[in-house]
Amino acid sequence: MDKRIYNILFHTHTVSSIVISVALYVIFFAGSFSFFRDEIVNWERGHQVNTSDQIIVDVDTILLSLSEFYDLSGRDITLTHYYNERQIGVSLTGSKDSTATKEAEAAAFFYLDTQNKTSVTYPESYTLGEFLYRLHFFAQIPYPYGYYLSGFIAFFFLFAILTGILVHWKKIISNFYVFRPWAKLKTIWTDSHTALGLIGFPFQLIYALTGAFFMIKAVVMIPFVIALYDGDEQKLNEDLEYSTPIFEYTYQPLAKIPPLSSYISNIKDQWDSFQIKEIQISNYGDQNMHLSLAGHLDYRQKMNGIGKVIYKVKDGEVVSQKNPLKRTTYLDGVKNLLFRLHLADYAGYGLRIISFLLGIISCYVILSGVMIWLVARNKKNIPDEGRRFNNKVVKWYLAICLSMFPIIAMEFSMVKLIAPVGMTLLYQTFFTTWLVLTIIFYSLKDHLSMLRWMLLLGGVFAIIIPFVNGFTTGNWIWITWQNELTQILFIDLFWLTLAIISLVTWLKISPLSD
Repeated sequence: MDKRIYNILFHTHTVSSIVISVALYVIFFAGSFSFFRDEIVNWERGHQVNTSDQIIVDVDTILLSLSEFYDLSGRDITLTHYYNERQIGVSLTGSKDSTATKEAEAAAFFYLDTQNKTSVTYPESYTLGEFLYRLHFFAQIPYPYGYYLSGFIAFFFLFAILTGILVHWKKIISNFYVFRPWAKLKTIWTDSHTALGLIGFPFQLIYALTGAFFMIKAVVMIPFVIALYDGDEQKLNEDLEYSTPIFEYTYQPLAKIPPLSSYISNIKDQWDSFQIKEIQISNYGDQNMHLSLAGHLDYRQKMNGIGKVIYKVKDGEVVSQKNPLKRTTYLDGVKNLLFRLHLADYAGYGLRIISFLLGIISCYVILSGVMIWLVARNKKNIPDEGRRFNNKVVKWYLAICLSMFPIIAMEFSMVKLIAPVGMTLLYQTFFTTWLVLTIIFYSLKDHLSMLRWMLLLGGVFAIIIPFVNGFTTGNWIWITWQNELTQILFIDLFWLTLAIISLVTWLKISPLSD
């Protein structure tokens, strides 16, 4: 490689990595826990969901329950189940009937518990699992700025990955097998950064691509909307199948609404292992009432088995249909594959545990890259003022990043001791404590002290979690094992494992500070 090109790539890799390092660490660290979002939510609520990834409630019973509190006539009703939890999302548009009351004209959205039929608003249903999931794409920052920020960070991360591979290309295989733990500090950081970076390369590349696509696709698509659709974004959404068909309201009431559950049974009989994740009812109670059922086949049967059918309720006519048993279209294949690769939800706990480990490895690669940058600039030819500045920058970086682990572990106990927590209190406790602990970590004398305190606090808070859960709910590990409460048991064992690893590591590195 030409020396000038090498220098350009090297500096591009270094600068892009340093600029996004802290934000990227937060994305990967929170994202790693997000692989277990549903387990965290069910652990927090004390629930066990045995039938996953589909709506399993009787639709007619749900509609009857809703009719006690809402006038459903003329409304569009949507039931969604995108997470493996007992709650489903219920969305009601305002009635299309111009003679409807003001109450009926108001839209509504809430979550409905499919077992006890209680409803809660989004802030009331907010959980730690949801918080960590949304933190990994900065949704706590007002929309759309947080989304765009995380998207552009993923985009620049893509640059950092590709330039890193090109910079190390000549020696990438030989350096992969080199690890010199007794060499100077920069060499240790470089060896581990290169080896672990190469191990995590496919994982990081997938998440850089899919993360950028999900978060900034609206920005990326602007030139295509202008050039190919004359600025008609609605037409683009129709072609990409993101929009829902609109059915005219006729103001002619339907004499009798047939049981909608019969349509669901019928489609499940036709498409074996079809899992319905979204039910849409248009023009409820009108002659032009339509029922849309959307979902997918079990991933063990077909990875991209996307299906959808729309019925005209009056006569049962099939208005449109996408058969999941037939060959998947290129568009459906790409859209679904991007989601499946990003969420890692198609192959059980094994894949998600591996993804979690690769996410933590990615966090190490980020921090080791920062340390390489610091050591390389801690030379005698650099003025003392410059070295002090570089050290302060890295110290702040490490303080922010390393304090995340004990904070997250502490929050798990907090949501059990102060239940229900809700969105506001969760925001206040997490970010306030994170800020305080960051300042405390920064005040420590060196980087090793920060690492030791991170491991000690994180390990202590982590080992407390199963005990707090047992005392507050009675769901001790042996109880959840006997009752096959898999999701609750998994989270307790998950934190016990992290606690043991953290505390053993803390004990191992303690003599180094003497």
